[in-house]
Amino acid sequence: MSASELRSNPDNFCYRHPDRQSFVLCQRCLRTICAECQTQMPVGVICPECLRDQQKSSGAPRPRRAPRILRAVRSDDSRPLVTYGIIGVTFFAFVVGLIPGAGAAVQSLLALYPPLLYPQFSGTFQPWRLFTVLFVHSGFWHVGLNMLALWMLGRSLEPMLGRSRFLWLYVLSGLGGSVAVVLFGFTSAVVGASGAIFGLFGALLVIGRHIGANITGIAVVLGINLVITFLPLLTSGLGGGGGVQISWQAHVGGLAAGALVGLIYARTRTVRRRKLQIWLLGATAAALVALLAVPLALY
Repeated sequence: MSASELRSNPDNFCYRHPDRQSFVLCQRCLRTICAECQTQMPVGVICPECLRDQQKSSGAPRPRRAPRILRAVRSDDSRPLVTYGIIGVTFFAFVVGLIPGAGAAVQSLLALYPPLLYPQFSGTFQPWRLFTVLFVHSGFWHVGLNMLALWMLGRSLEPMLGRSRFLWLYVLSGLGGSVAVVLFGFTSAVVGASGAIFGLFGALLVIGRHIGANITGIAVVLGINLVITFLPLLTSGLGGGGGVQISWQAHVGGLAAGALVGLIYARTRTVRRRKLQIWLLGATAAALVALLAVPLALY
């Protein structure tokens, strides 16, 4: 993005002071705010209007021109709790899988094997696998690297987007990865949260590009991971047959879905576009589910 493009983009200027250029977003409403309008929270900053809303919801009295350090009402409000929760549930599922005799059972119940989504092919209907696959991993390094990436990305994205938007991003990215496996790897048994992780990368790349941030480092890391994706991947047994693999389909599908959700957030970050944002997220989810009908026509 050139300097002239940055200056001509109204989203790169404080919404309260249109003459002041800034690339800092309120972590709650995602509007651009300058240094004067920022209230520093434990993670990220918020704008004056969101600060007032936060104070009202917490029941705290409004301060009279209080020092900036006293204006953060709740110290735990901006912690990436959704990120921590996902990591906790994922590690819990991994530890349960370490119990003798439980590992194969956990994978056979939660891993994604596309034919099990269709009664026409397998005689059973298990749609939860589209999402539970995110919590099942094939080894310590697999779960460790995925959760490390989630922790690093979540600490930046969740405070910036807000907890509900971040959760939607993670879920839709994971769903996008699962749908891609169904479409392009129908007979593959897949485990791992990598699709959702790639979705976070895609969203961060798009949002960073939109606000004029330096995204070179993110692009390089993403490129390296895409190269690794197409190298031979870790495999292990699932139940009595076949193999469980980390799927390139899930990586690419998650990346595409996450980038789309990131674009929606970037283009609808103002308060007046909040309803449009909700509708677009719903439409994205509906479109991904609709794609699951494709195998019925192909096989």
